[in-house]
Amino acid sequence: MLKNNLRYISILLLVLIVSCAKRGTITGGLKDTIAPTLKASFPKNYSTNFKGDEIKLVFDEYIKLKNLNKQLIISPPMKQEPLILPTSASRYLTIKIKDTLQANTTYSFNFGQSIADNNEGNAYNQFKYIFSTGDYIDSLAIGGRIKDAHDIEAESFVSVMLYEVNKSYNDSIVFNDSPRYITNTLDSLKTFRLENLKAGKYLLVAMKDQNSNNKFNPKEDKIGFRKEFITIPNDTVYEIELFKETLDFKSFKPTQASGNRLFLGYNGAQNLKEKQPKIVVKSNSQVLETIITQIPKKDSLQIWYKPLKIDSLAVSVSKDKYLQDFIVKIKDQKKDTLNISTSINGTLNFRDRFSLDASTPLVKFDDSKIKLIVNDSTELPFKREYDVFNQKLYLDFDKEPNKKYNFKLLPGALTDFYEKSNDTLSYKLETKAAADYGNLRIQLQNVKYFPVIVELTDAKGDVLASEYTDFKTIVDFNLLNPAVYNLRIIYDENKNKIYDSGNFLEKRYSEEVIYFSKEIDVRANWDVDQAFDVSLPYSPEPKKKEKGKSQGGKPENRP
Repeated sequence: MLKNNLRYISILLLVLIVSCAKRGTITGGLKDTIAPTLKASFPKNYSTNFKGDEIKLVFDEYIKLKNLNKQLIISPPMKQEPLILPTSASRYLTIKIKDTLQANTTYSFNFGQSIADNNEGNAYNQFKYIFSTGDYIDSLAIGGRIKDAHDIEAESFVSVMLYEVNKSYNDSIVFNDSPRYITNTLDSLKTFRLENLKAGKYLLVAMKDQNSNNKFNPKEDKIGFRKEFITIPNDTVYEIELFKETLDFKSFKPTQASGNRLFLGYNGAQNLKEKQPKIVVKSNSQVLETIITQIPKKDSLQIWYKPLKIDSLAVSVSKDKYLQDFIVKIKDQKKDTLNISTSINGTLNFRDRFSLDASTPLVKFDDSKIKLIVNDSTELPFKREYDVFNQKLYLDFDKEPNKKYNFKLLPGALTDFYEKSNDTLSYKLETKAAADYGNLRIQLQNVKYFPVIVELTDAKGDVLASEYTDFKTIVDFNLLNPAVYNLRIIYDENKNKIYDSGNFLEKRYSEEVIYFSKEIDVRANWDVDQAFDVSLPYSPEPKKKEKGKSQGGKPENRP
């Protein structure tokens, strides 16, 4: 009996132990949220009369390095980058200086957020190691913020630089030399602060330095600057606007694209359609008939010529002061043929123009062979416009809501540069009801001067609608597709109807762009009346009113 009782008690105890074991697990305590800190440094941080070439930093826990190449900012920059070891987890870092240090200069190693604890990745935020090769640490500072001259947001990792204005200073210094002082906005900040500066006169520059070489490359980099030299010390908060320079036109050697077409790549140039380069193509001494067109969304032109049996062509390209001659070897290749297409797929919005894209340049049009039929019954008039540079044929007509249209092009309606004509073509289109769209009225306030370009963009910055006004302060965007828009104006200073960027050597800023502070939601069957005070950083919320319920009725000429 006693043995049975002992057996039962043992089983019961075993069940209790197992059940208790399943009740929970060890969590390891609270999550570590504390960043590492510097325990010691050799030489000490903020040392003066620095003579060595090695620095040792000791931390209170194991650390690791993250994105050191982006985060570490050394000011003044060193021609030879120091070696920082180890790259694996450790309690210490060793900085081996390879460069010759300048005399009487304060150096700053700003590690940004590159030092973090090994386990949880808690960053030692903006840790700096500072020393001076002179008797004291320079302690002056300036600050400010970065904007983009054209886009709604500035990019991340923008370098901000000071170049000392001394006997050796010249305007080309940003192309050839490193700055005296440098800092970086890092990934999420649009503000900057340059510290440990000495008193003096400086050129203040911001740069989106794509090559990370502290030198300005106009082809790749954005730049911003202050026209006037700044004097330190001062308490000014600086604002610098970044822009991408428009390069001077320069062409590359043409390449053969087909049996009747050359590619011509180029750099620079703005509004090339209005100011095309002069291109002359010769076979021996004979000047060939050519047509020049643009490859969509690329910095390349197409040179169309009538095919002939030749070994090479001479191509001369000139624009403004630029002149270059090329010889292009010609091989026997397949020739381009005429093909007609359209980007409009069924629904034609009221603000869109119906267009046809031709694979080869068009030269002749027979409007009698082009018919526009509405609702399968009535023929309507249309207007034709051909943009030869972009190889687009526009067929414009008065669109009405809820209609079905059919463009029919009979053979011979379109003839290209090579005397080839189209086959029978038919394009069926339809429009939606006016209630499927929204209307936006912009009331401009406190405009400094006219003309201005008023633009609606999407989140990517692509322009969806644009209006140009010489004096009107009320700008209507009717029959918009329902969407969320960004609104901006551009002060068209030179009155050429396009945005013009700045230029560093000419000490010219970009044309001023002002963004409305909020997104504008345009909905179907709604009118939005929005005041835009371009002198203020913020504007009131738009007032939306459903059609048929707005006070005072519909504005004139608005559906």
